[in-house]
Formats: sequence, C-alpha cells, structure tokens
Amino acid sequence: MKVFKILVFGLIFGSTLFGNAQKAITINTQENGEQFDHYWSKMVGAGRANEGLRAGWLEQLAQVQENCGFEYVRFHGLFHDDMFPVVIEKGKTVYNWQYIDDLFDRMLDLKVKPFVELAFLPTSMAAEDSKTVFWWKANITPAEDSFDKFHDLVKAFTQHCVDRYGIEEVLTWYFEVWNEPNLYKLFWDGTKSQYFELYKQSVTAVRSVDNRLKVGGPSTSNFVPDTRFDGETMNNEASDAVFAADDINTLEWHGVWIEDFLEYCKKEKLPVDFVSCHPYPTDYAFNPETGKGKGLTRYVQSVKEDLEWIKGTVAKSAFPDVEIHLTEWHTSPSSRDEMHDRLPAAAYIVKSNLDCIGLTNSLALWTFTDIFEEKGGASSIFHGGFGMINFQGLVKPSYHAYRMLHQLGNQKIYKNDYLFVSKDASNGNISALAYNYPEEYVNAVPSGTNKREEGTSKKLNFTLTGLPSETLFEIEILDKDHGNIHNFWESMGKPEPPTREEIKVMKAYANTMKTEYAKADKKGNLTINRLISPWSLVLIKQIN
Repeated sequence: MKVFKILVFGLIFGSTLFGNAQKAITINTQENGEQFDHYWSKMVGAGRANEGLRAGWLEQLAQVQENCGFEYVRFHGLFHDDMFPVVIEKGKTVYNWQYIDDLFDRMLDLKVKPFVELAFLPTSMAAEDSKTVFWWKANITPAEDSFDKFHDLVKAFTQHCVDRYGIEEVLTWYFEVWNEPNLYKLFWDGTKSQYFELYKQSVTAVRSVDNRLKVGGPSTSNFVPDTRFDGETMNNEASDAVFAADDINTLEWHGVWIEDFLEYCKKEKLPVDFVSCHPYPTDYAFNPETGKGKGLTRYVQSVKEDLEWIKGTVAKSAFPDVEIHLTEWHTSPSSRDEMHDRLPAAAYIVKSNLDCIGLTNSLALWTFTDIFEEKGGASSIFHGGFGMINFQGLVKPSYHAYRMLHQLGNQKIYKNDYLFVSKDASNGNISALAYNYPEEYVNAVPSGTNKREEGTSKKLNFTLTGLPSETLFEIEILDKDHGNIHNFWESMGKPEPPTREEIKVMKAYANTMKTEYAKADKKGNLTINRLISPWSLVLIKQIN
C-alpha cells in the first residue's frame, strides 16, 4: 500500500512546482556534527503493573522497543494489591514476588528495563480507612506505622531484585519514590513532610542493599505559576492569579516541591541520584470562591522553558550533577483528550523533543499503549487515550513521531525551527526530520477541544552537499492522508467495534506512509524543495 515515487532532485527542483522558491539552506554533510543523546528513547510510560501481565501489552511493548528504541518503562501500582506483594498468613507478613518477577522477566526478555515507581501502599500497610485513586483503588493514605512497613517492603523488594537479576543489572535501574504526591487526596493523602519522610525511608531502604543504586523524586505534577503547593498541602485559593491573567504565558511558571525536596535531602544528608517531575503543558486551577475550575493550555515553548527551569534549579542545588528524568509528558494529562489520537500530537512531540536536546536525560511520553485503565475501560477504540498504540494494536501518529526520531543519527549538523539534520557517527549516513507545527497554534498546545488540523504550510528548501555521488534517500511522509489512523477510521464510518477484517485494513493503513525516493546528483548534491502541509512529518533518510 506504499506510494512510491522516484525523484532526481536538482538544485532548482520545485521552484515552479511549489511556487516561488525561498532562499535555500546549504548544509555540508562533511562537517563534524555535535554529539547528542536520543533522550526521547530513554523511557516511556504505561498505566499500571498488572496491565503488563497481558499478552497485548507485552506485544505492543516489544513493538515500541524495536521501532522506537525505548530502554525503560515506568508504571504505577507495583505494590498494589493486584500484584500481591504482601500476603498475610496466620497473622504474619509474607512477601510474594511472583507477579512482579513475571512482569520484570518478560520486560527484560524484550530488552526493556523497569524504571521502578515505588507505589502504592498495600492494604495491610495503609490507613484502615485509606482513600484510594483510580477504579482499581490504589491506597494513598499512610497510617502511623506505614513508613516503617514501607521501608521494610522496599528493602526486601530491592534485595530480591538483586538476588534474582544480579547487582550489575539492577545498578542500571532507577527507583522513583511515589507519583505526584503534591496532588493532595488524589495521589497522596498526606502532607509534604510526610512525603519527604516516605522518601527518606525509601532511599534508606534501597541504599541499604547497595549504596550505588539510583533513587530519586519527588515525581511531582505539572508546573504552576503560583504558590498553591508551597505549604504542607495544596491550597486552591492560591491559584487566583491564574484566573486574573489575560495571558497565562506571561506568568512565571515553576516546578513543584523540587527546591524544597533538594533542600530537605541536603539537610537530612540523603542521597539524590535524579530529580523527576511531569512537565505537561497544562494546568487545572480551581477557584474556591466560585467553585469553578479552569483548564489551561500553555504555549508550545512551555516544555522547553520548564526544562530550562529545572536544569537551572538542579545546577544551583547541593546536587548539581544529578540526572533529570521527566517521567510523564504528553499534550495533556487527560486520558480522554482526543488530541492524543490525532496528527497534531505528532508534530508537537517532534518539535518539543528536538527543541529540548541537552536539557534532560529523559522526557517520557505517557504512555506507549491504550491498554490503560485509570478511568476504567473506554467504550470507543479511539477515546483520547494516552497511548501511541490503541487497544486493538493500531498505531497513532504519536507512534510515528517516536519511530522517526529514533531513526536520526547521533550528531547534529543543522537545526532550525522546522528542520533537523543529523549524521550517524558510525557510518556517516545522513538523516533529516522536518515538521510543520503551524504558527497559528504557537500560543496553545493542541487539545481535544480544538480538533482542527488546519494551518499554514511551510516551505522546505535545503541542499545537502558533500554526499557520495548519486546517494539514494528515502522520503517518508506522515500527513493527514497517510498514517493518520483516526481520520481513516472516521472515513470508514467509525466502526465500533471493528470486525477482524476491518482491523487488518486499519493496521495496514496506519503503518503506511507516503514514500518517495530522491537521488543526489553526480557531484553529491541533493536539494529538497517542497511544501510541508500542516502538522506533517517528513523523514529523509540515506539508504545507500
């Protein structure tokens, strides 16, 4: 089903076909590039541990590891009751690792390591009337003796991992304490100080097994422009400034609890190996006077500004050399945001990741799969789920964004606001990724409330020089009519549920890009001169 077209590009190709030619960019492929890390492939998220015991989840994990290169996966609920980590037998606490072993064994067989989130509380360790989160009822309220019990659980778990997988393997893992504890009575029914105590007990437990193991936090939620999280628990009244702002992008946004966390660890002489938080480009403020909430979407540069803030904050702290891991991120933190299924998400992912090179060790998309049940199972096959792949195994544009990023080299030789050209240091091959994030949407990241995929086209006009004579390139295009599975599903009449044959047809479409080939001239020059339609991605990859 691929669309093939052979094109020989000369220095003036496209000047009449695509309108008036703009000044071309010339890029010498023989120049030494600037080394960079594929930090976008470091980690990806998933819903909860128990979902990882399903065949579909594991099949999709294998797919994204192979095609997107993900090294780690992070998920909630490792210590939830449905993983049975603690069993009470005749009044005694017995640790049971069989379910966790099964999951970790299968992940490691797929060449994916766990980015371990130490959460939530087993029922036997939670308060008697513990509050819960999600339909699967994760316990979030600590009792007075929860901290000591959690310490013992974490220590036993860590020792078991070392015994089973070997210290050299587990030294490559990360242990993150909890998830978004600043969201009071949502993910942590306790105070900031109690979370810090939880961190103390957790890091002490992990490091008692081996002092080299990597532990971090505070795993807090998206950035805010006010003081609502400065106290021991969330204060909604402090978000008034958000309601009064004419333009939220002029406010000064900052990370949550990070400075206090680093100060606490310095004071208590606790180790910190990495700092984590979740820089979603959104906020949800609540006005207690009116009883109304307000969903906010920030501009496209917000993720870069947030990463610059955290990098600067860490550099000024007592732990200036620790790693930075952004353990959740997407266009929004809603598992019912239709934009997650659509083409604009792909352009946002590519732009943000290329703009933030050098600012973090990871920026983990939340999540790789729609086999995800925080709100329970969805009734539609496309419901705005976080996943790069839907429940039926249909890949979304976000999947192609990561697949294309993964095919870049490891040396940057050129970058502007819509084109990135790279070289593979091992063989000198050139690959480029162009994208069109339309200027009309700069002031607010696309969300499900705005389902349009229009915008201004961009002109791509550049020349690669210094190539071997007649080098062949493959040009792969993701746009509204190729690989855009949600629109194709709509054109089929939104079958719900689709038949097995319809799923086969949709899978073929979702994996089919518009594909062309271009050849350099005998002097080793290749010119690409074309329009990029709104939200499209164009991968240009040397194949000989």
